[in-house]
Amino acid sequence: MSLHRLSLLPLLAAAFLAACRDDADPARSAAAGSGEPSLPAPAGAPGQGVTGMPDRPGPGPVGPPQPDPALALDALGDRSGPADAAQPPAAGPPAPAAAEPTPEDAVQVVRDYYAAIDRGDYARAYALWSDGGRASDRTLEQFAQGFADTVSVEVEVMAPGPVDAGAGQRHIEVPVALTATHRDGGRHRFVGAYTLRRAVVDGATPEQRAWRIGSADLREVRP
Repeated sequence: MSLHRLSLLPLLAAAFLAACRDDADPARSAAAGSGEPSLPAPAGAPGQGVTGMPDRPGPGPVGPPQPDPALALDALGDRSGPADAAQPPAAGPPAPAAAEPTPEDAVQVVRDYYAAIDRGDYARAYALWSDGGRASDRTLEQFAQGFADTVSVEVEVMAPGPVDAGAGQRHIEVPVALTATHRDGGRHRFVGAYTLRRAVVDGATPEQRAWRIGSADLREVRP
């Protein structure tokens, strides 16, 4: 497989999980006795992922842009009209606050991501990356082309880690194991994790407040 194809392996990674279930992995067998799933050891080190996409969330803000104070003052200075102009009607009662996304919601985003890849709905998968897909460092066309050689993907999504607080953001890591099947019949297995993020600043839109993928760190498991 070419490096370019590996760069699009977030969906390939999904297939890895199914293959992992069939392996007689001692670590997995031991974990099974304790009721906790275990992942096989991948090649390489953390940060040496195969997706070609960011393996750490970017520094850019997730929430809405802040207004320029100078522009706000200019707008106030441009007001004109009679002093007794009609005032806007009083605002009604505030709308009830929307429920905060949970760690389980983050897990579901990763499941939806691979389900979209598996059925060839790359636009939907791309949109599950933060900033409307831009956090993937790919255009939609580049993202889709990365899966051109992929026939199917199977993924096992593990329990998420704790929610971490950042400046106006929240982050959570969701481990995965997956197997990707290619057109030539080859199967490749991967393990790693997705880091999802969401905005918590005032004025953030519902989309910005939802969990979205900020980075992917996936590595291939060698036979």
